[in-house]
Amino acid sequence: MFRLYSAIWRASAGRQIILIVLSIAIAALAAVPLEFQRDIVNHLTADDVGTEKLIQLGIGMMAVILLSLGLKWILGYRAGTLGEDMIRLIRQRLLWRSTDLKETGEDLRKGTMTTAISAEAEELGKFAGGAFSDPVVQIGTLISVIGYISSTQPGLGLIAFSMIVPQIIIVLVSQRKVNTFVAERVRILRGATDRLTTEDIEAVERDINTMFDEIYHTRRRMFLWKLSAKFLLSVINGAGTVGILMLGGYLVLQGKTDVGTVVAATSGLSRIQGPTAFLIAFYRQVSANRIKYELMLELFGPDPTRYRYRPKA
Repeated sequence: MFRLYSAIWRASAGRQIILIVLSIAIAALAAVPLEFQRDIVNHLTADDVGTEKLIQLGIGMMAVILLSLGLKWILGYRAGTLGEDMIRLIRQRLLWRSTDLKETGEDLRKGTMTTAISAEAEELGKFAGGAFSDPVVQIGTLISVIGYISSTQPGLGLIAFSMIVPQIIIVLVSQRKVNTFVAERVRILRGATDRLTTEDIEAVERDINTMFDEIYHTRRRMFLWKLSAKFLLSVINGAGTVGILMLGGYLVLQGKTDVGTVVAATSGLSRIQGPTAFLIAFYRQVSANRIKYELMLELFGPDPTRYRYRPKA
């Protein structure tokens, strides 16, 4: 993973810093609407309910939401264009490598290069656009929301935090197995495209079909692991929601907290489920792209740094 992130940072450090700053700003705003929501609910249940105060809270909440959405738009646009730049850069370097191999008479695996330039470069480039900013936004959001819930009611915050730990364990165990399947599928697909582009199709038809069957069975095992992990994660999320409602309801009945805090905590729980799910998917994406990056380095031979910039004629 370190090699992958080092390569991305070398190619786009300045633009990544801007994305990280935007991500921190978005994360810092994540819990602010919850405070407005809490104040609105508590204001409605108070004795001195006033329309003016309600309107002020509503305007303030909407202003924060619009600011957050605006920052997300800017972040998404800059991350997307950076990803496209990285795709173009990877494809250029693969093209230069292909030219060198042809000029030196070395073995040029056309099928492998075609797959790498068309599909693998696309996936790696898109990942590079949000490699730093995406986790910063989501981790920052988790910290912001859980910190807010804990500050208003520590018991509810503990439930929210306790949901994350088992999910991390489940993902780490399942993804290790999925990574093996990802590498296996890429190698089989490269081998199939190599044979299709260098040999007579009729002669290798049976072997290629066997490879396609192997890819199918590999993907099927990946689905079993992914869906089983997703099922367990959903169970944990459901249990967390029930737990917060039960504990929050009990505290309200005992006069130890207010309804607004429970409502804000429940909303906050839904807000951390999104980032948690995203980080789980992102970790899987990082793992898969790390495998693809290492496989792509194999195409550049013993000196990948030679293709960091276009060789001069």
